[in-house]
Amino acid sequence: MDTRWAHAVGAAITCAAIALASGPVCAQTSAPVKPPPTMQKIRDSGVVTLAHRESSIPFSYLDANKRPVGYALDLCQRVVEALRRDLKVPNLRVEYLAVTPAQRIPSIAEGKADLECGNTTNTAARRKQAAFTVTHYFAGGRLLVRADSGIQRLAEMRGKTIVVNAGSTHAAFLARAQEKGLFGGRVVEARDADAAFAALEAKRADAYLHDDIVLFALRASSKDPNQWNVVGEFTTVEPLAIMLRQNDPEFKNYVDLVLSRAMIDGEVAVLYRKWFQSPIPPKGVNLGIPVNPLLREQFTFPTDKVGDEIGG
Repeated sequence: MDTRWAHAVGAAITCAAIALASGPVCAQTSAPVKPPPTMQKIRDSGVVTLAHRESSIPFSYLDANKRPVGYALDLCQRVVEALRRDLKVPNLRVEYLAVTPAQRIPSIAEGKADLECGNTTNTAARRKQAAFTVTHYFAGGRLLVRADSGIQRLAEMRGKTIVVNAGSTHAAFLARAQEKGLFGGRVVEARDADAAFAALEAKRADAYLHDDIVLFALRASSKDPNQWNVVGEFTTVEPLAIMLRQNDPEFKNYVDLVLSRAMIDGEVAVLYRKWFQSPIPPKGVNLGIPVNPLLREQFTFPTDKVGDEIGG
């Protein structure tokens, strides 16, 4: 036997003996155990975990019975149905994990959830922590304001208070704008969309900067929609997508394929009409939002590429 090989085998046997006698001593110097691929984990456990939001209408929220529903959750359910078929696990169980904006990336990176089904923007910074499947919606950052405020654009917010979701791309945008002297207002952060809207209602903020679709949803479901306006030009273009773990190409390619086929075959267009152009729970509000040109092209030519990847 080669001397080096003998030493290696001897060290392994010694380590195993010590571990049996006194616990995981050798594990302290060994490399961390790599988690199993997601497809294997789902097959072996018989469970797929979906992270969801509680108030991101119509993407991911709780209905009147506190059940997770929404456009993004329906897309994730298409993936679950495909997994049941292709993995031959007809009884595959779905577990749900509620997350806030600040919790959503750790929920995926730490393996607490397999898919994050919400309205998360695919950005270069976030791709350092998680992977994204094909874009399912293009939104833009705009302002929700009281109709009698007279505010029409971000430039009119000097000296006023604007609320954003903690950890959102809109919070990052305002931070950059303040650094460059382009925004002179006060910024406060809220836990989620409901908390931000509550700040507006209580007049603790003059405007809420967020994805326009979420703002239209808040307006439509409010006690009096006529009291609120969505105003201003896009501050950002937000390609929204489902998150999944990094460094798992098998699972990402699978999810990309399932969703791309659903887009090309027209299934996603049907879901879009269900959530954006029809009455939705819990109040039967119809958002009445047409498919924007970017999304129409995405349904024809699905891709996970976004602006910062294509144009630098």
